[in-house]
Amino acid sequence: MSKYVFKLPDLGEGTVSAEIVSWRVKPGDTVAEDDVIVEVMTEKAAVEVPAPVSGRVLSTTGAPGDTVPVGAELIVLDTEPGSQAAPSSAAAPPAPAAARAGANGNGVAVAVAAAVAAPPAPAASARVATSPAIRRRAHEAGIDLRQVSGSGPNGRIVAKDLDAYVARRGAQPTPLRSAPKAVPSARPAAPGREAGAVEEIKVIGLRRLIAQRMSEAKRNIPHFAYVEELDITELESLRSHLNGKRAADTPALTYLPFLALALVRVLRDFPQCNAHYDAERGVLLRYGAVHLGVATQTPDGLKVPVVHDAQALSLWELAAEMRRVSEAARSNKASREELTGSTITITSLGKLGGIASTPIINAPEVAIIGVNRAVERPVVLGGAVAIRLTMNLSSSFDHRFVDGYDAAAMIQALKECLEHPATIFLPA
Repeated sequence: MSKYVFKLPDLGEGTVSAEIVSWRVKPGDTVAEDDVIVEVMTEKAAVEVPAPVSGRVLSTTGAPGDTVPVGAELIVLDTEPGSQAAPSSAAAPPAPAAARAGANGNGVAVAVAAAVAAPPAPAASARVATSPAIRRRAHEAGIDLRQVSGSGPNGRIVAKDLDAYVARRGAQPTPLRSAPKAVPSARPAAPGREAGAVEEIKVIGLRRLIAQRMSEAKRNIPHFAYVEELDITELESLRSHLNGKRAADTPALTYLPFLALALVRVLRDFPQCNAHYDAERGVLLRYGAVHLGVATQTPDGLKVPVVHDAQALSLWELAAEMRRVSEAARSNKASREELTGSTITITSLGKLGGIASTPIINAPEVAIIGVNRAVERPVVLGGAVAIRLTMNLSSSFDHRFVDGYDAAAMIQALKECLEHPATIFLPA
């Protein structure tokens, strides 16, 4: 036996420890080099840690929720050749028993090999080359990745390959696990879910980090909320017109790119709202560039991907970039740079936006702009009652550094831009 002790590596940016979110392997499993063995959470981001060598797992350190310091023992592997009988090293066509042994520690679709009749494949194809995020999507959609052709380097499956396969199959890669939530069931509750039962859910990983940061922001920042109603009838007319002119392969515009473009414009006159407060140094940092955070709901919780240098983008470019970083966050493909550095954040619940809300500031920022639902309402216009499309902006400001007058003035300037959308495009 040849033991290889793998210690938690330095994950960058001053990280001294990481919380274990989930193990993808267990003692007795065989892993190949670069297989994901564990997902950990640092103060910056979730990180999937790959195996440095191939071998059989002898032991792991820590359970989900435990914190492991950098440099501490994480996993011990037996690297003797005979212990690495992973599916990727098998030269002969797999028998059913061998196929069952091919379920690797990260629970991807190769685990169903024994249940699917398929022609014998070359050994190199037993281990599909792709990212953990794509493995997760395929697993949730019930897709065997061995049936997907990869267009990346060395046949690696990339996102567009999975999308193309799904389109040919006539299904969408949405998580099957979400379907039962939409259909009420008349069956008896599962064991442990009867009336009066209590389910314990350990708060770990991203959810723990979200809870911690939300608590700190609400506790440390004196929030000042300001809600204003907008008449967006003209904005909707412009949006519909532009959507009617767009190319067939271009997604339709939502209200958010218009809001982002208007926000970039008004922040020139309200730089105190495009800022960070460095509490350790007692310094307020006002930014000339607008790095726009876009609050995004993901299966793992709320994330805030960032459109960097939003002031340099056109309406369509803003729309495309906001969509790109949001999709990257949802699929766990966003880089650390794409999840950090925002100077002001916008948040929207879309059709669930309600009448008003009180968004929590994304520290160390000092302002957040919230969008509520757009609805038709009767309003008095020119002495007569008319039906107009209206929407509320619900915003919060750090009252230590943004006075109430300045907060109100900024929202009024934003209101004017959105109610008269042609002004958004005028030269400064």
